[in-house]
Amino acid sequence: MILTTDSTQMTTKTTNKSSDPQLSTSAVIPAALIIVAAGASTRMGGGIKKEYLPLDGGTVLSKNVQTCILSYHFTHIIIAVPAGGQQDAQKALGTISGTTAITFVDGGSTRQQSVCNALDKLQELWPQAGSDAVVLIHDGARPFVTPRIIQDVIAKTAETGAAVPALQPTDTQKETDGNGIIIRHLQRDRLAAVQTPQGFTFLPLLKAHHKAAGDGRTYTDDTEIWGAYTGPVAIVPGDSCNKKITYPEDMPAGNDTQGETMTRIGLGYDLHRLTPGRRLMLGGVHIPFDKGEDGHSDGDVLLHAITDALLGAAGMGDIGAFFPPSDPQWKDADSAVLLKTVWDRITENRWQLGNLDCVIALEQPKFLPWRDQVRESIAGILGVSPEQIFVKAKTGEKLGKIGRGEAVEVWATCLLEK
Repeated sequence: MILTTDSTQMTTKTTNKSSDPQLSTSAVIPAALIIVAAGASTRMGGGIKKEYLPLDGGTVLSKNVQTCILSYHFTHIIIAVPAGGQQDAQKALGTISGTTAITFVDGGSTRQQSVCNALDKLQELWPQAGSDAVVLIHDGARPFVTPRIIQDVIAKTAETGAAVPALQPTDTQKETDGNGIIIRHLQRDRLAAVQTPQGFTFLPLLKAHHKAAGDGRTYTDDTEIWGAYTGPVAIVPGDSCNKKITYPEDMPAGNDTQGETMTRIGLGYDLHRLTPGRRLMLGGVHIPFDKGEDGHSDGDVLLHAITDALLGAAGMGDIGAFFPPSDPQWKDADSAVLLKTVWDRITENRWQLGNLDCVIALEQPKFLPWRDQVRESIAGILGVSPEQIFVKAKTGEKLGKIGRGEAVEVWATCLLEK
């Protein structure tokens, strides 16, 4: 999909900027722009992609693109979006003032793949690009970039081959061993917190990306790929306002989304065969019986269903993705630990539990004597009140696998709020 935008405002802005000394020296540099907006925005808690959130009368994406267009005359703008999501991206972009054609491409499963896809599309659209052609790679969720940063990066890239805006960290930085122990004290004046857009001469970056795609490594940004296959990267001054939107609090105070509460419903289900020689575990409580759940972990069917319900509401996957049954480390694992691990991840994204309601299908033993203990156990794992948890049990009325005492089945629903 290609959007050709109206030229009136762009012509005016270009004329008004002609007195800018930085722009006047760099305006002849042919440059294209790639905006990466193919991520899932999981750290925003799911729901609307952060690039599509409302901002300043438009969206994060539209503000970002408009600022870039009014800062420099790019030959092409390519936006990498989730596969199959071009219609949503077009809607979020809306109407943009400028003369540059905007092309959407499907992103990949990583940022590196998304950029590579966009570079390949740029080569197709820009076959006449010469050795002096520059490409900027910019985060879709960084809408507060300034014209000065954009122009400085282009000018420095034309001079050195690669450039990135960066700030010196304000906090003293340390290197750890990964287990919370400091192993090296870093010199703050030798460190740089890099931002985007990152600028590169186009054809060498394209070659570097193709090499990186086959080397088996994962690169966090394009300067790392450039450094591995091409050469050094120069730094231009960044700006503290050029922050990337990652969490809800990164959105400006007073923005349209402030003060709203997001509510999500999750559904979880699990079924386990009952077999002699196993313990019957429900909600983290051992219930004496001559059979127990047959499973890779301890088989706690209730906690498994709850885990899936919570993950579903938070938009974070399912229990199998976190703890694959093919992985031997989860053999006979405590399902309470598994649930607590997942819940910690969910609450890191600022979700809170409204309530949890569960139904157990079990012929024997009788569940009612254990219900309060199970509710308290689940509440303890999640760090909530037992009043937010309810569990009830139904028999199979002697029918089917439940009625014959061959299995135990659980459904769980939850309400998460943020």
